[in-house]
Amino acid sequence: MKVLLLVDIQNDFMPGGALAVPEGDLIIPVVNSLQSQFDLVMATQDWHPASHKSFASNHEGKNPFEMTELLGLPQVLWPDHCLQGTSGADLAPALEANKIEAIFRKGTNPDIDSYSGFYDNGRLKSTGLADYLRGKGVMQLYLAGLAADYCVYYSAIDALQEGFETFVIENAIRAISQESYAAARNDIQEKGGKIIQSSDLLAN
Repeated sequence: MKVLLLVDIQNDFMPGGALAVPEGDLIIPVVNSLQSQFDLVMATQDWHPASHKSFASNHEGKNPFEMTELLGLPQVLWPDHCLQGTSGADLAPALEANKIEAIFRKGTNPDIDSYSGFYDNGRLKSTGLADYLRGKGVMQLYLAGLAADYCVYYSAIDALQEGFETFVIENAIRAISQESYAAARNDIQEKGGKIIQSSDLLAN
């Protein structure tokens, strides 16, 4: 079974959002056109409490994009984003959501960030995504979404570690930083992941 995982295609990561990913909105037509190619479509959703310690606003004297540590791990301090129950946390309205079978929320623990759709950054707690996919007999996982150098990257690495054949659809992702995406891309490939284009799927 072939599955498309839509990573954090949420309002706060769209242009004008609290943590906008450059050109993040441009992936949506690509993602919408791809969904019919898959047996199953899943999504992840950043879902932060207001007290989340990855927010610069919760650290006196700190500014967004400065570095700190959470539970011994390096941590970028972000602008407040994807707050639970707010419109910023909603899936982008242009995203076709009818085929999404389940949404896995992450980043709910205020003490640690959670870039991956599978685990928090310290791998302290699973979201249950891997077990859900295994229960469906999934072998191949295709990733699209935001941001390529953070949540897509970490989700891809965890998918590989969980034993899924993992593909990143490059024209259906966008990065915060092209430099950090280049490093992420290399790492995904070195660990056995494949970088493809949507045309590779639509041509089949």
